[in-house]
Amino acid sequence: MSSVVRSAAPSAATGAARIETITDPAGFHAMREEWAELLESSASDCVFLTWEWLSTWWKHLGGSRQLDLIAVRQGGELIGLAPLMVGRPRLGRLIPCRTREFLGTGSVGSDYLDVIVRRGRESEALDALAAHLAGEELVLRLDQVNRRSCAALELAARLARRGWARTERASNVCPFIDLRGLTWDSYRASLEPEHRYNCKRRLSALTKRFDMRFEQVVSEAERPDALAALVALHIERWNGRGGSTALRGAKVVAFHEEVTRLALERDWLRLFVLRLDGKPVAALYGFRYRHVFSFYQSGFDPSYSRYSVGQATLALTIKHALEEGAARALPALGARLAVPADGRAGPGRAQHGAAAASGERRGLGREEG
Repeated sequence: MSSVVRSAAPSAATGAARIETITDPAGFHAMREEWAELLESSASDCVFLTWEWLSTWWKHLGGSRQLDLIAVRQGGELIGLAPLMVGRPRLGRLIPCRTREFLGTGSVGSDYLDVIVRRGRESEALDALAAHLAGEELVLRLDQVNRRSCAALELAARLARRGWARTERASNVCPFIDLRGLTWDSYRASLEPEHRYNCKRRLSALTKRFDMRFEQVVSEAERPDALAALVALHIERWNGRGGSTALRGAKVVAFHEEVTRLALERDWLRLFVLRLDGKPVAALYGFRYRHVFSFYQSGFDPSYSRYSVGQATLALTIKHALEEGAARALPALGARLAVPADGRAGPGRAQHGAAAASGERRGLGREEG
């Protein structure tokens, strides 16, 4: 399939910047290398903005929405990228209009979504994007962003200055643990006495009663079975608590099958299985990207809950993250387990948020006359 790319010539409003809109999967695929280079050169660099994560999300979960990647180029160099899609007109509005959203939005759990802009070129890239979007009749929803620091909110401010209505609301809090300068021993020493005691007791009890093995997936041969165990343990853990949609459904599982394979190839995947006497009783799924460990999902066998296998798995994951030099863990691994006495390494709080349009709960939209 040939790529569909629409180009807008440079104008006085955008200086030397040129807009390209990519609307087909072939064009998406062709951007892989320059996407990675731009992301590494941006302040928004995280695993959930990688080409691997978002292109796989689009392939399996994009559904009937229209791909709408908006690239900003200057002198042939990619300086900005808005990874967007267009959904159906929303019902319940006086004048139904199209909605643009980030790729990766929704219950799949992409954190820190954003517009990707090259460091030092933020002004040119965001001005060009705002000029391109300003004249369109649409709602722009910017969900799952970091309200403390993100280019998306700068874009929202530029659109507001062009007459768009803008509302903003905090939606979730993403806690994290600052691991810089810590070892496993110093981390445990920083915990409140009760948490430090419980951590040591749980791990000691498991090693005395069982042949305990904490295994990391390091090969493609190991990955499918470990992922299947994680999915089964997650569902089993939540069946008695109203259920969970996080890892249910053929499309969602197919997404994770592919994205874990790609992440393993890049050495980003951190998938652990806790086995007691050879039986998988708990599992944890996350990513190590740059200096950050990102927790994604976990599960455990409720019949082993009296041994606190879920909390033991979290503790061993923190130990592993420290030993391989992670500087930050988010969301906070074992926030209930690990509350340092001095607060130094304890859960920090980084809010997610969204800008919202008139008549919309979240998003950003042009005020309707």
